Amino acid sequence: MDEVEVVVAHRQRATLRVGDAFLKVDGDPAHADVELRAMAMAPIPTPQILWHEPPVLAIAAVPGAALGVLGEPSPASRQAWAAAGAALRRLHEAPLPPWPGRRLEDVAEQLDRECAWLLDTGVLPAEVVRRNREIAEAALRPRESVFIHGDLQLTHVFVDGDEVSGVIDWSEAAPGDAMFDLAILTLGHEERLDDLLAGYGTGDVDREVIRAWWSLRSLTASRWLIEHGFDPDAPGCEFDVLRARMQDP
Repeated sequence: MDEVEVVVAHRQRATLRVGDAFLKVDGDPAHADVELRAMAMAPIPTPQILWHEPPVLAIAAVPGAALGVLGEPSPASRQAWAAAGAALRRLHEAPLPPWPGRRLEDVAEQLDRECAWLLDTGVLPAEVVRRNREIAEAALRPRESVFIHGDLQLTHVFVDGDEVSGVIDWSEAAPGDAMFDLAILTLGHEERLDDLLAGYGTGDVDREVIRAWWSLRSLTASRWLIEHGFDPDAPGCEFDVLRARMQDP
């Protein structure tokens, strides 16, 4: 009997590992629907689907290891980061998914709401919240949409040696801003951005917008993390990302 490992569990969903299979349990069937459709469309390595019986989606483990985890130095090579950038470029150049992405108006409303919560609770100094709110403004501009992963955390990109072996967790995939994916993958690992761009290319990259998404993502994710038992104030995590922006020119 394989041991059951709880990978992540909170009120919205849980992921369990049983041997070489991951069982994703989600109360919202739309998440699995998007994930299945996105993986079928993505021109980059994705996990094998084993079976799907709502509310459970079973996928096979991908070989290799994640690029890293938030709060710790990435053990992956520069070549592996460049390979991740090249894979991301292929995704962004693929045909758009046929479902809608998030409206900028909704993102702006969420940003205002979460900044108000941060100021009201005092979990961060007011000047840190206000300065990052200013920086985040650059992300709230009209842009051409591309096929984005939508939640491209370090732990969602796996590499085997210097090659991408699989990208997991596609439930947020949609048309969106390419700079968002670049920002989420380098959140808390800003020193790896040049390695990532070595494979992605730099001709259409806007570093100001990437910095804006670092701020916006950290501001809007903090309350959810706190309420679901995570610590955005752990070393190298979201609060450190926000504090680092205070040193930007």
